[in-house]
Amino acid sequence: MAKKNRGLKSSALPRTLAVSLAGLRAGSALAVDGVVQRVMGRGVDDDDSEFARREARRFVQELGKLKGTYIKIGQMLALFGAQFLPRVLVNALRDLSDQTEPLHWDALESSVRDSLGERYTELDIDPQAIAAASLAQVHLARIRASGEWICLKLQYPGLAQVIDADFDAVVRMLLLARWVKAGRELDDWLASMRVHLHNEIDYRREATYTLKMSALAAKVQGAAVSYHVPELYAQYSTDSVLAMEYIEGFSVADPDMARLSLERRNALAKGMLELFFYELYEWGLLQTDPNFGNYLLRVDDRRKKSARDELVLLDFGSVLECPEDFLYHLRRTIDAGQRRNKPEMVEGLIGLGCLRPDASEEGRMLFAGFCQHLLEPLRPPERLPPQYLNDKGEYCWGRSQLMRRAAALAAQSAMTRHFTTPSRDFALIARKLTGVFNFIVALDAEFNAYEIVQPHIRRWRERERRGAK
Repeated sequence: MAKKNRGLKSSALPRTLAVSLAGLRAGSALAVDGVVQRVMGRGVDDDDSEFARREARRFVQELGKLKGTYIKIGQMLALFGAQFLPRVLVNALRDLSDQTEPLHWDALESSVRDSLGERYTELDIDPQAIAAASLAQVHLARIRASGEWICLKLQYPGLAQVIDADFDAVVRMLLLARWVKAGRELDDWLASMRVHLHNEIDYRREATYTLKMSALAAKVQGAAVSYHVPELYAQYSTDSVLAMEYIEGFSVADPDMARLSLERRNALAKGMLELFFYELYEWGLLQTDPNFGNYLLRVDDRRKKSARDELVLLDFGSVLECPEDFLYHLRRTIDAGQRRNKPEMVEGLIGLGCLRPDASEEGRMLFAGFCQHLLEPLRPPERLPPQYLNDKGEYCWGRSQLMRRAAALAAQSAMTRHFTTPSRDFALIARKLTGVFNFIVALDAEFNAYEIVQPHIRRWRERERRGAK
């Protein structure tokens, strides 16, 4: 009996057709819904439209069934598409899970064997995956000569050949469904998204940034915790295989981590925040996908009140090497926010491309106020909101519900005529900062961040002064 094909579909036609049909169906339904909404005196983008909610859920379910690149594209649309897509669709896309059933080893073996060539025989690869996501899955492997265990990140076969066709299919669906309108601004954003998607499957690029970040993290001294980037095994890494040191640890979301002492949770949270400022102010390299799965906590005896724990950095497929002018404006915006200098904040926001140069004074103050709100935890202790402080005057990150409050303000700002679509780089930075804050909230940490960020800002100011001379 012939084996059942358990791999990804080799032809993009059935997948493309399914998405196009889903788009056509949604377009028809939303056209009808638009008439109903106008009769009822509401706009077609109202979130209380059951038609729109149902069709958005239906489309997201279709993406989920197709798996692979469609899930990743949907997640990217949820991240980058808020300025182009109806809120009802963005909200539905945010429910797309990156967790998926791994491919059977039969569907991967020949591809891995071809990619590794003669080196394949040097490894004993466990056919059972230990993790799986939309673009790859992870297997353990033992190096026969040394007995050492390593991790292999294996890209799904044929992904590079279908990724552009899948992306184009989703864009066609959006146009068919009348969820987007063609235009120069949309084209620019789609081009940026396509580049980002290709970066995610460029394992040579990821290997390069893994080595860079490892060297930078190894030089850090005096942080609350130590940082560790798993060793890259270049001899077993290819265009579609990434071989890394195997490390055991805990996810920040593991219930056992919540039982660590507050002192240790604070240290891990401070380490995560300071890592962001090293990336931004010192290195100019930012890992922009801070989901919990990209970090491990390697901890000492969990019963100890204090210990030297370690933050393990796992994934560098989404590293952003920021242009110097972008870094300057972002650093300046944060610095100005610390000093409550709204005019300088406005200049930084204009430089970042998320505020129009001709924006009214009302619009300028609106955006500066939002950014000051987002940077709330970084304020000097005397300017922190007292309702979010503990008995020692320390900021309680979980109690503050900062991200929820910031999201509400962002939604209000986006609806004003002063709003302009931010750059892809700025959207990635926003995702990074949100992920860092959520990481700290998951640890239910209580500490003031002012003394962490200020040394980085002081060193940056000094470099700027020296450069100006």
